[in-house]
Amino acid sequence: MAVSAEPQAGKAATIAANRRRYEELKAAGQGKDLPLPPPTARGSAPLDPARVIHRETIPGGWYWTARLARGQALRLLNPAATPGVSFFAWNADDTSERYNAGDTVKVQWTAALAKGRVLLSDMGRVLASITEDSCAAHDALLGGSSAASNAAKYGRDGLRNTRDNFVLAAGKLGLSRRDLAPCISFFSPVATDAAGRFHWRDGVLQAGDFVELRAEMNLLLVVSNCPHPLAPGAYAPQAIEAIVHTPPAAGADDLCRHASAEARRGFDNNARYYGEA
Repeated sequence: MAVSAEPQAGKAATIAANRRRYEELKAAGQGKDLPLPPPTARGSAPLDPARVIHRETIPGGWYWTARLARGQALRLLNPAATPGVSFFAWNADDTSERYNAGDTVKVQWTAALAKGRVLLSDMGRVLASITEDSCAAHDALLGGSSAASNAAKYGRDGLRNTRDNFVLAAGKLGLSRRDLAPCISFFSPVATDAAGRFHWRDGVLQAGDFVELRAEMNLLLVVSNCPHPLAPGAYAPQAIEAIVHTPPAAGADDLCRHASAEARRGFDNNARYYGEA
């Protein structure tokens, strides 16, 4: 029996229309309508000492846990351009809700997380907003180091790594291994080539780089100061500084809230969660 050309043409038209709609959503999500700003200038965006709540130096190889109240901010300062600082967070009021790397990337149509983007939970809410960022070079895909990746890369056992740091941190917070999931690694200039292979972009990180996260929910968090699995050179992580402070309240025109329709929906979900909708 001959196949009618008309149904086939209709199918092709539907596929083409769906593809156009996909490309339109992708372009909007990636900032076509509201382009994101360039990276924050290094040495700019000074903190008001009166607003600083806590400062913590995290030695190379070690980790730090903290609780951030909604509206507080965490600045991670990288004075020696150490290559890779991993971050993970939970909703402090319900730790079954946690950072979701996959949703953060796919919902915002990009793995290039920088100033103006948000970190999403596995329940469609915004855990934190990236409000300042001097290098715009972070890895949301590969995750942090492990004992196995360190041994393969450096030929040595016993080096501190992000996986083990996260397990220790979870225990301190009353959590366990099953509460962990893929993380984001800041100060990690990872890119993909035409064949889809990951590689490290040399010369991107600079001393004094920083990134700042504003808590959009009450958070439990862990920061691990271990080199990214693709970081070049020897194992020699340098100390970083974590600074908790109270930033000015976000205004109605806040960039992170309006960078995309997807971000707006995430903040709408937050408002319903806190009974503000």
